[in-house]
Amino acid sequence: MNVQAKPSVGGAQRLLPFERIALVLQGGGALGTYQAGVYEALAESRIEPDWIAGISIGGINAAIIAGNPPNMRVHRLREFWTQVTSDAAWNWFGWIGPKGDGARKLLNHFSANLALTQGAKGFFTARPVSPWLQPSGTPEATSFYETRELKRTLERLVDFDRINAGLLRFSVGAVNVRTGNFVYFDTTTHTIKPEHVMASGALPPGFPAIEIEGEHYWDGGLVSNTPLQWVVESEPRRDTLAFQVDLWSARGDFPLSMPDVITREKEIRYSSRTRAGTDQFKHIQKLRRAAAALLEKLPADLKNSPEARLLSTAADRKVFNIVHLIYNARNYEGHSKDYEFSRASMEEHWRAGYHDARRTLRHPEVLEQPRDLEGLFIFDLVQDSRE
Repeated sequence: MNVQAKPSVGGAQRLLPFERIALVLQGGGALGTYQAGVYEALAESRIEPDWIAGISIGGINAAIIAGNPPNMRVHRLREFWTQVTSDAAWNWFGWIGPKGDGARKLLNHFSANLALTQGAKGFFTARPVSPWLQPSGTPEATSFYETRELKRTLERLVDFDRINAGLLRFSVGAVNVRTGNFVYFDTTTHTIKPEHVMASGALPPGFPAIEIEGEHYWDGGLVSNTPLQWVVESEPRRDTLAFQVDLWSARGDFPLSMPDVITREKEIRYSSRTRAGTDQFKHIQKLRRAAAALLEKLPADLKNSPEARLLSTAADRKVFNIVHLIYNARNYEGHSKDYEFSRASMEEHWRAGYHDARRTLRHPEVLEQPRDLEGLFIFDLVQDSRE
């Protein structure tokens, strides 16, 4: 089967009561097709972001979206994901009789091992000699794979001049290997190049660090796999509708075997406690609006006090809608789901993102400004169990 991604709907962008529409994309390797499906559903609804922030594979998807005109974005996403995925496992073992979870788990396991030994076309390739056997101090000694093909793929699929033209804001997160500090490469502060996107996805020890202006960077997911905080805490604050698309669910079943333990540990580590982050932001948002209300009630002499002036820097009445879209893996996917690059899984993830976003957009309150005292609406398809 092939992904049947419909072309972007023509016509003007949908008018929404927000000053900013943000698309926030988490890291998660081969699971990233879920984000492509979400974007396709948003594009069909004529919802186009004016800020895209990503980490790791989310940064690659973000670059493809930001680096193409709206009518080409879904097509370019499909082109990338078709290139990096393979039908090899199905061609070898597709004759297996039973088509239940057990057979699919075997196929996924075989496909993941193909990626481990061969890489993914146009993305990464295995080094011919193990890094353990390479001389210390050489690039070959610090990673199991090399990513030169990814640079060529990005240069082919992404118009970096378009990204840097400021038509929308673009951000990718990475970690400075030497200092351990997290940094965002952002179009408001940097001229974005393929290396910035590659740095955001340079997860060690698989991928090599990427050098940028004399410093070396690794995958931003080592510190935070979710760039939501970067978006909602940016200055100046604006009325914001943020679609937070996560590839790892913090919630899951208690593990009953060692493979289950490995899977669950990875899910918890890379989910970056997204819901906890939004709960914290909810508290901050409440304090900001309370401060704004209090300042309005102060007499003139107190409004000019140093304390009131300091308080006014944090006070405002901006509103936020944070829409969670979180991929929930199937039982047969296991701990290798983030490097299982089969075409079948790619299609499943794409469809899941598309249908989750479509179901979410059926609720009109998602696209309306919140009217409560907090000025914040957090919409969670999974938590609310809304079908």
